Amino acid sequence: MQRPFFSIIVPTYNRLEELAACLESLSQLDYSRHRFEVIVVDDGSEKPPTEVCSAFRDRLNIELVTQPHGGPAAARNAGSSRAKGEFLVFTDDDCRSRSDWLRQLEVRCLEAPDHIIGGRTLNLLQDNSFSQMSQLIVDIVYDHYNQDGPRFFASNNLAVPIASFHRVGGFDARFSTAEDRDLCDRWLGRGYRMTYAPEAVVYHAHLLTLGTFWRQHFNYGRGAFRFHQIRAQRGSGPFKPELRFYLRCLRAPFLRKHRCGALLLLFLVWQLANTAGFLWEMRKARRQSSLDALNRTSPRSDKS
Repeated sequence: MQRPFFSIIVPTYNRLEELAACLESLSQLDYSRHRFEVIVVDDGSEKPPTEVCSAFRDRLNIELVTQPHGGPAAARNAGSSRAKGEFLVFTDDDCRSRSDWLRQLEVRCLEAPDHIIGGRTLNLLQDNSFSQMSQLIVDIVYDHYNQDGPRFFASNNLAVPIASFHRVGGFDARFSTAEDRDLCDRWLGRGYRMTYAPEAVVYHAHLLTLGTFWRQHFNYGRGAFRFHQIRAQRGSGPFKPELRFYLRCLRAPFLRKHRCGALLLLFLVWQLANTAGFLWEMRKARRQSSLDALNRTSPRSDKS
């Protein structure tokens, strides 16, 4: 069987150094450069990464697409609309691919050409406690949601057949976070299937501080509310807290005995930030719903 052609899509926003490192790793892939393209989608950065992308034109089949700031979901859709490959491969500008990443995805895509393929993402910044905690959260989420068959893969290491991706409508640009969760939910809702490929590895180099860790998970909480709200509108029922998931989360720090205290503290910060974001978005939605109801019931003034 002929080797497939892949379109690797990398959304980016104001991270020139991280993007350069990402592209450097893609240039080291042990996969024929004639069998993949790289589409960088600049999401309205203050300084477009024109020079960064130009520096790789002799090593990569690379295209730069620019758009007004619309978020990563819109950026990924913009990249997919320009893609020439049979398979779309999504990663982020702060990720570094292992040299065999695309080759490992190829094996899985040929075995299951109609599946979403989700690879494994590992933290590259072992000295950063916040990045370590983010990795632990990802591990918990994957263990929980994929234990009885895959239900969720993150968009920083994801391969999908392009035709099916467009049939389900791509990413929902209303999301600024949780767009991958929504895509997977709609994918399964259409009767499509998913495969986990832990051998397809990218490394995540997202340097976090307490402030950025809080902001990241506050925004994830906002995205979680939107996900459940839109999912309910699709007829999937109201939001119900998954107690097994939270119990698994609470146990996780104690399994890492050498960092138990620090991880438990960061676990609490994570939960507070996530809950605050969820409640903030809930309040915002209820306020908007009240305004919409008021506008529908208010009598229209007649002009004489």
